[in-house]
Amino acid sequence: MAEAAAADVTRWGLSHLAAAVAAAAITVAFIGIRSYLRERGDGWLSAVGLALVVVGNTLYAVLPGMEFSALAAHETGTDIAAAQDALQPWFISVLVSGSVVFAAGTTLFAAAIVRSAPRGRTEALLIAAALVVFGFSRVIPIGVVQFYVQPAAALLALLPLAAEISAGGRQRASVVAGPE
Repeated sequence: MAEAAAADVTRWGLSHLAAAVAAAAITVAFIGIRSYLRERGDGWLSAVGLALVVVGNTLYAVLPGMEFSALAAHETGTDIAAAQDALQPWFISVLVSGSVVFAAGTTLFAAAIVRSAPRGRTEALLIAAALVVFGFSRVIPIGVVQFYVQPAAALLALLPLAAEISAGGRQRASVVAGPE
């Protein structure tokens, strides 16, 4: 990784900043999903799931910050590989703990969706399965899983929920506005 960081430090920095921003966006998405599920009668599953997702995502967002050590080492002319080696035990600890906590949170959300969401059983199970895959894909630090499986599972889970939440919001707005 040291070579990749040294080859294009701007790209390295921007991609890691984007990863941290994406973690924040995921947190916001789960806050919206929690509100939606609460309106549909979910009690504790998504509430505890939200807490776990927020903690797991916060730890996950710390990882790109740790990777900025490569940029600092490059800028100061020190050994990039040595800086990364020094952080590796911390990086692994934060990665594993954040990923496991996030996976537990997405699993609770999956259970809440199957129990509370007003959709067909097949669709609910598909969304729930995608949430579980999304959560557990963070535990597997392999590029293919991180760069392809994780985003695909996130989209498969979150886009149908976003569409359903959006449709519900439009329906509520038309009821509030009343007939014209």
